Amino acid sequence: MIFLVVFLALVIDKLTDWRRVVQDDQPWLRLLARIEGGAQARHGPWLSLFFLVLLPVLLLGMLLLALEPLAYGWLSLPLHLLVLLYSLGRGQSKRELGPFRDAWRRGDDEAAALVAERDLGLSATDAPGLLRAVEAQLLWRSHQGFFAVIFWYVLLGPVAALAYRLLGLTLEHAKSGAVRERAGQFRHAFDWLPVRVLSASFGLVGNFVAANRAILDDLLHWGVPASQLLAKVGPVAADLDESYVGEAGVVRLDSLAALLVRARILWYAAIALWILFL
Repeated sequence: MIFLVVFLALVIDKLTDWRRVVQDDQPWLRLLARIEGGAQARHGPWLSLFFLVLLPVLLLGMLLLALEPLAYGWLSLPLHLLVLLYSLGRGQSKRELGPFRDAWRRGDDEAAALVAERDLGLSATDAPGLLRAVEAQLLWRSHQGFFAVIFWYVLLGPVAALAYRLLGLTLEHAKSGAVRERAGQFRHAFDWLPVRVLSASFGLVGNFVAANRAILDDLLHWGVPASQLLAKVGPVAADLDESYVGEAGVVRLDSLAALLVRARILWYAAIALWILFL
């Protein structure tokens, strides 16, 4: 059923707008507002994280346990699909990058900087630095919006996928620095293994020697952030050159996007083999 759910989520994501309907964060955001304004916030970040992340995950786990014995577990398939769709990343990277790509292709550095700050929340001191920041965000958003979610769904099921997304929402929306710090520690733990699997995948579908040389020093280093590792490995695996100006910069983004597509195909094949033989 795991591969079927992943396949259905892919089809729904590509052919419909249902993901945007499923990804309604307003109930969770209202819960966050109540917790931050209530007694839970005064009892510390751990209690807040319990209500924001652990409690929804426990409720989901109990619901799945209740549905599992019914109809050989097939009644839980719609719930698996809904949770996986909800746990995927927010927004559309390709659509949001469109204005930046157009400005960069024209060679209009000022417009590219304004668009990057408006649409992507990025800024840099020079044009090459800005493009590298956009490349790093493209890799990071693909990881946290797809690869990490799929990794934990396949390994531990929808409970882990939902926990990963709720930690991400807490990091993005919580006002308390202490709550964000605790959520960041947990999310770092969630990211540690899948980001290394993804980096190894880049080596298999890209420049194997360069990717493995880039990841080798940080392979077992706990403190390296996932986004930093991806920004280091992705460009060398995609064989990006040092050209940044105009069309060459757009080609760099296209090369990274193609690398991510090949990595997705590799993961689909690996999941299919995992289900088939295990």
